[in-house]
Amino acid sequence: MSKERAQRRAEREREAAVAAAARAAEVERKARRDARMAALTSRLPKTRKRPGGIIAQRRRTRSTLFVISVFVVNLMVWLASGDWAVRFLALAVSLLITPVVLILLTS
Repeated sequence: MSKERAQRRAEREREAAVAAAARAAEVERKARRDARMAALTSRLPKTRKRPGGIIAQRRRTRSTLFVISVFVVNLMVWLASGDWAVRFLALAVSLLITPVVLILLTS
């Protein structure tokens, strides 16, 4: 009886040792992966947080609506006009005017 218990205990200890070795290997792999990710992300630029107030939200909304309206106007010119020169002129004017208007809107 005692030999059987000793054998079962030895088998349980072997299984526990195998499981512990597997856990240790997994922890080591995770540590190496985390170290690689930390080394990689340390070289990347840090993300800046946007201002979160109501004024900043209104400014973002106003700017987004303006850019969408410029896109819609260009789309309407593109569909309504058959002349390529008019299409490209409207596109060029909108590309030149949009940043200026956005600066004037946000200041």
